Amino acid sequence: LWNGSFPFYAGTNACFPFNTTSAVIASVFLSALATSIIILPGIRGKGRLFWLLRVMMGLFIGAVVLTMQFTRDWESGWVTANTSYKSFSSVMVKADIGLHVGLAGVNVTLLGNPVNQVNETIDYNEHFAWSFDADYDHSYSEGLEKGLPSPILYVAEKFTTESPCNMHRQYRISGRYASITLWMALCTWLISILLFSMPILLYGGYMLLLTAALMLFSLLFFITARNTPKCPIQFGRASLKTDYGGSFWLTLATGLLCLLLGLGVIILNSVRPQKLKLVFNLDEGKGEKAEGWDKPHLPDESSSSDQDVL
Repeated sequence: LWNGSFPFYAGTNACFPFNTTSAVIASVFLSALATSIIILPGIRGKGRLFWLLRVMMGLFIGAVVLTMQFTRDWESGWVTANTSYKSFSSVMVKADIGLHVGLAGVNVTLLGNPVNQVNETIDYNEHFAWSFDADYDHSYSEGLEKGLPSPILYVAEKFTTESPCNMHRQYRISGRYASITLWMALCTWLISILLFSMPILLYGGYMLLLTAALMLFSLLFFITARNTPKCPIQFGRASLKTDYGGSFWLTLATGLLCLLLGLGVIILNSVRPQKLKLVFNLDEGKGEKAEGWDKPHLPDESSSSDQDVL
């Protein structure tokens, strides 16, 4: 048909320049922050600033803990090399090759330098998942069927189950344990928010400490895979080496922030409870007013003549 060629071809898949899941999570938390700012004028006194800081801190911690589940840059690395572009071809291209490891899979990036070479646009970003509902080897087989460039298939092959490098098992197990501990940290963060709003400040501080511990444990689980021996990824003389990415360092910073906040709440509760009540907009007068409803109402001051008449 049409001189041995097909008249129609499958179009390229649409690719967003950002992670849509992270964008949705950020939109939800930013909407909650915007709502809090709208109702901010309704809060009286100096407690308005403390209330806004508490809301911002709480939303930031929750957004980070939830977003880190879906990011793909816990470990990242780049290399620029002259490499073959297609299998069974001697054509060489100069490209930037990137490897990004997440908790649920890896991303392999191939960007031409320049982008247009050998009459093609070299700009690829392929994801190979190993989550609970994904089969990494099946994703790799689909990449072979699609005819992905050789550098992408070479890097992805290092993480297959049949590879002698054994990197798939190391990263998959450590990623799953890190993911589980982060889900637990999200639960303890929600409990701390509820305790602070009740308000039960001391136990809220304990929950913050537990959240920090779980986040730090997730980093330890991921470090176990990072420190194991790995097969080298060579492109001629150039070697692709990875290091901890932005998600790793952001999780570490947020865990340390939770640790400091939890210790601060516990220390202030034992040393300066009045200062802690000021931060959480708690007035002792509120408790006295609540008790006053059960008492009979009498005039505050009465003259002697009024007393005689009574």
